[in-house]
Amino acid sequence: MVTITEKASEKIRELIAAEKREGLALRFGIGGRGLNGFTYVLRFVPLSERGAGDTAIDAGGFTVLVDAESATHLAGASVDYVETAQGGGFKIENPNPLWTDPRARAVQEVIDRDINPAVASHGGFVTLLDVRDDVAYIALGGGCQGCGMVDVTLKQGIEVRIREAVPGIREIVDSTDHAGGSNPYYRPSKGGQSPLA
Repeated sequence: MVTITEKASEKIRELIAAEKREGLALRFGIGGRGLNGFTYVLRFVPLSERGAGDTAIDAGGFTVLVDAESATHLAGASVDYVETAQGGGFKIENPNPLWTDPRARAVQEVIDRDINPAVASHGGFVTLLDVRDDVAYIALGGGCQGCGMVDVTLKQGIEVRIREAVPGIREIVDSTDHAGGSNPYYRPSKGGQSPLA
């Protein structure tokens, strides 16, 4: 199911030893979807936290736990440890598509092709979180998070483009915490024009 390279195994065993706690396992899962594909969870947990639906993989000196929901998106994935001039880190190769649902794939294509290039001019980006029951759930980041023009961008740009390209989508829900934005492109009092309007 998941392959841990020898170099990654060595590093993980080293990190587990540094924790100085017995019975640790590596929790590996899908944390969500982001601008560059899946986001991953790699963290140490007590082996006793193994859930009923978890797959346990013996990785030679430690156990990898993968939850049932993540397992379908991680089949055939590999974890490696790479050293670069900037330091070292884990590299995950995953052959699985970001979306298996045809409507979610279609929405992602619109975001990649039309929406993100437009909002990038204002330092922003849009991430597709999910498509359920004909509803596309998105989050806005960068200059779009907390921007005073976000309602215009969402209603007159993002929603229009997605609905035109993917007629089965009946609603687009913005799941962004706009109060958490630290560098909005337009502050509410600044005015301005949406890049998609």
